[in-house]
Amino acid sequence: MPAPSISLGDIEITRVVEWSGPILTARFVIPDSDEAMWRHNEDWLAPDFWTPADDAFRCHIQTWVVRSEGRTILVDTGVGNDRERPQVPQFTGLRTDYLTRLREAGVEPEDVDVVVNTHIHYDHVGWNTEWRDGQWVPTFPNATYMIPRADNLYFDPKNPRRAPGDEHERLRWEGSTLVFNDSIAPIHHAGQAVLWKDTHRIDGSLLLEPAPGHTPGSSVLTLRSGADRAVFVGDMLHSPVQVLEPGWNSCFCDDPQLAAKTRRAYLSRAAELRELIIPAHWPGHGAAEVRRDGDGFAITAWSAFPSGSQGTEPGTHGGVQRGNGH
Repeated sequence: MPAPSISLGDIEITRVVEWSGPILTARFVIPDSDEAMWRHNEDWLAPDFWTPADDAFRCHIQTWVVRSEGRTILVDTGVGNDRERPQVPQFTGLRTDYLTRLREAGVEPEDVDVVVNTHIHYDHVGWNTEWRDGQWVPTFPNATYMIPRADNLYFDPKNPRRAPGDEHERLRWEGSTLVFNDSIAPIHHAGQAVLWKDTHRIDGSLLLEPAPGHTPGSSVLTLRSGADRAVFVGDMLHSPVQVLEPGWNSCFCDDPQLAAKTRRAYLSRAAELRELIIPAHWPGHGAAEVRRDGDGFAITAWSAFPSGSQGTEPGTHGGVQRGNGH
């Protein structure tokens, strides 16, 4: 089945799913949320985003392929194959047909001009590289990789501030070191990394902007084409319940107070400008428009991407897993 696409102005956006399924529980992922909110909205949260029977949080790990001004841009690159991920055993040694799915979307690795990593977490940078000839090398040989400078500094194992403390921090440090070494450092070695800060314009329609909180360098990609507007928000919104209550963070946010402030600011802008919000991990229709609703926001319309997995659920692991970083 061809990968689903939509058009916004002159830009085409295609959805390529690497993995889909349950991971953790809803109130582990969004620990501030209450059961009443999930139950009250069960009619539309279930089954795409949440399965009430086991409280499973459901997500996609996916790449957004953006075709703009004659170039092919990938927004986030998933987990990758054959990785060691002690902080998330569910994805250790993962093997998917991700590159085949990209090809089905009309994208050969050599065709990619720009890779955007919204932040440096394992499920956003994995296919930056692949194992070839005994080493990790860039998967997309002709691409420029846009990496937030703040995240590059923060997650670089050479940064003394990343020294582990307690056992939990040790596990996170070991995990992030593996991610940096297999998915970021090889991009630097190949001379394909561009570290950016403040803002960075990719082309006349696409602008990278900072959105700190989830990680120090978390970012969004803003799209403007004709009358259409959208914003790829990465992990700013793990679940639609965070639209309803912007103060609710995911358990993976590095700076919860700043993450909540950033989330509210971008939701406010999206409501005012009627931007389509495109998070990294939403299943279902994958993206939505919002409006203000009291102290929070409400979803007014879903994107035209088809709901459900539509045959794009590769190797789903059964059961609800627990882990230490997303």
